[in-house]
Amino acid sequence: MIPPEFDYHAPTTLNDAVALLAQLGDDAKILAGGHSLLPMMKLRFAEPAHLVDLNRIPQLRGIREEGGLIKIGAMTVENAILDSDLLKEKASLLPKAVKWIADPQVRNRGTIGGDIAHGDPANDHPAIAMALDATFVLHGPGGERKVKAVDFFQGTYMTDMAANEILTEIQFAPLAKNTGCAYVKLKRKTGDWATAAAAVVLQMSQGKVSMVRIGLTNVADTAIRATKAEELLLGKALTDETLSQVASAVQAACSPAEDLRGDAEYKTAMAGEMTKRALLDAASQIS
Repeated sequence: MIPPEFDYHAPTTLNDAVALLAQLGDDAKILAGGHSLLPMMKLRFAEPAHLVDLNRIPQLRGIREEGGLIKIGAMTVENAILDSDLLKEKASLLPKAVKWIADPQVRNRGTIGGDIAHGDPANDHPAIAMALDATFVLHGPGGERKVKAVDFFQGTYMTDMAANEILTEIQFAPLAKNTGCAYVKLKRKTGDWATAAAAVVLQMSQGKVSMVRIGLTNVADTAIRATKAEELLLGKALTDETLSQVASAVQAACSPAEDLRGDAEYKTAMAGEMTKRALLDAASQIS
């Protein structure tokens, strides 16, 4: 199908983009990479009267370390994350995970901010952001505000971002040395969304877990942080018994929707399995 008519806007500054959204109201949608919005428009599930394209705002791109934080512009494309030497050194979870996202063509256009702001529980970056304990920076008519990743997602396609706000940046602390991290994703084919996936950031001391964060993809109506599983792991070695208990705690947190990738029982079981594999992968990186 062909989308209905719309007016196209391409602001070159963040202030102009925010002003446009305030002026146009609910009739406007933000265009980032376009991989989520444009298919919905073609099917007429979304019919915005105005598109506000953020691709010509240079301040929304880039990866840097500043003030003790790694900061990624929301319009930074996936391939830039994959190729970033800074991220490979200080936040390797992201480049590792991006290899599991879509395909090279999509990664050349798709943005980290678009993936997050869409609020799809099947998207990869929300759970990864939770595992990194990330904060999202939002800009609107009232100025800037920050929201933790764990508080941002409120339901399927629902986030804490207002219609007149723009996600501008993702911030998180660099991973300490000797931290293991992994993103393990079960999918049917290259480029597909996850049946279930787990992002893990892990630290160990004397063979026992001293810090862990676990984010889960596509096993609830939003990405989720498996806090009870994290609590269970603290102070314990990654024995078969402990991993089995962790898998059970993860499964208890899941409430997936049935779809072509599997029924609820299968997705729940795979969430536990992906978490176990991610924990073992992360632990193998710690000397």
